[in-house]
Amino acid sequence: MADDQDIVLATLRETDRDRYLACLLSPIDKRPAIAALYAFNAEIARVRDVVREPLPGEIRLQWWRDLLEGTAHGDTGGNPVAAALLKTVDAYRLPRESLLAMIEARIGDLYDDPLDDRNELEGYAGETASALIQLASLILSAEEAAGSAEAAGHAGVAQAVAGLLLLMPLHRRRGQLYIPLDILAATGLDRDAFLRSDDKGKVSAAIEAFAGLGLEHLAKARAADGPSKPVFAAFLPVALAEPVLRRALREKAAILDHDIQQPQWRRQLRLARAQLFQRF
Repeated sequence: MADDQDIVLATLRETDRDRYLACLLSPIDKRPAIAALYAFNAEIARVRDVVREPLPGEIRLQWWRDLLEGTAHGDTGGNPVAAALLKTVDAYRLPRESLLAMIEARIGDLYDDPLDDRNELEGYAGETASALIQLASLILSAEEAAGSAEAAGHAGVAQAVAGLLLLMPLHRRRGQLYIPLDILAATGLDRDAFLRSDDKGKVSAAIEAFAGLGLEHLAKARAADGPSKPVFAAFLPVALAEPVLRRALREKAAILDHDIQQPQWRRQLRLARAQLFQRF
């Protein structure tokens, strides 16, 4: 019978293959904790995918909130990911407020309310993707993590934009939209006009601006101090953002009609190269 660590890794492999591979490239003694953190993130990020209505989704997210707000040895409901997360929070003194903010940010995913402007998008990314990088950095080296906080902030926005571009066809079918309204307005669109996508020229301009915002933050992340070698593994998944952002810039409105994700073997190679050369 598989132990809890194996179950957590298997869960991560099924729910977030790229971070699973990045986890395997992290220091062996930190892998169980990194896996627990990433599996928790995957569980709360996919709530919209497993519920039909917002209320059941809010209940699922509330369960995680209650878990983190309770005692460190609270009732995990027999959930190996939850048990591993609590163990990791205790062992590495992770700030629970950051994990709670991640959960809070995911409530917005259950609804179709648009983001007003770039600041709101960056706040969402900061509480999700950027926070995940910073928490993973704390696991890898609490002493070095603070030095890469600025890089993590920008890298998380780039990573979030890339992820949202990959999911844009799915979000459009749902009536969701993560391109901020101020970017849409600058291209002559509103939420409904983008979702209809009648004017391919304007839709292309909006996607180009959105991808450009991601590339801007990626450049700032690379220019910032850090990450130092002890925490670099936390940034490994960011290495997968640039190909998505570049392809979205090239294909523009066409990304609404097909998957622009690179093949798995290319992503694995890119992660390995990022680790080898310590560059994301």
